[in-house]
Amino acid sequence: MTGNKKQSTRSNRSGRNSPLPHARRKTSKPTGDNDRKNSARKPAKGANTSRTTAKPKLILFNKPFNTLCQFTGETGDSTLADFIKIPGVYAAGRLDKDSEGLLLLTNDGQLQHQISHPKYKKWKTYWVQVEGAIDSNAIKSLEKGVELKDGLTKPAKAFILDFEDTERKLWDRHPPVRFRANIPTSWISLSINEGKNRQVRRMTAAVGHPTLRLVRVSIDQWNIQDLQPGEYREIEL
Repeated sequence: MTGNKKQSTRSNRSGRNSPLPHARRKTSKPTGDNDRKNSARKPAKGANTSRTTAKPKLILFNKPFNTLCQFTGETGDSTLADFIKIPGVYAAGRLDKDSEGLLLLTNDGQLQHQISHPKYKKWKTYWVQVEGAIDSNAIKSLEKGVELKDGLTKPAKAFILDFEDTERKLWDRHPPVRFRANIPTSWISLSINEGKNRQVRRMTAAVGHPTLRLVRVSIDQWNIQDLQPGEYREIEL
């Protein structure tokens, strides 16, 4: 399965310069502890290790449901490698396997750090389908902050979305969400600028509305726009 790119260039090619001929052989020196440590360093988990010297770029990817947020996995796993063939890029931040939507990838380490590190407080917006008819009191609680096992969440931005309009804008999920008979559902927009583990799901559960479907639609200035699941857009910086 291969993702569809939203611009005409389908792949990047890069070459590697051959070593100079007749290079003088140098006598090797004993390997010290620091050399052994450096040689043992491994690439970041989830990175596509086919690095190139290409210009800095940013990839906006619509991660499908049930896809791992990394390039490797166990046999049968859906991973980023099934969709993205661009060498040298790696995920800037995470998105759970059972969540969908915007994931940013880059070949620029500094940009990756700025996007993913909590100290930069990048706002991330999610459209969340929750169980039950959520009301303004629950929305106010989400905005104010809710108490989780690992502490109080920071103030958030939240509001109720129009159900039919949201359903029309989003793609169908495969497999579809399982609903409970005679229990309504609601869609909300929730924006946070911190990254506790599975935070959005725990926040909605804390106000009495478990999450049924979770779609990230934007990170800071970047949004998913018209990307369909498995599609990506490449931006040169």
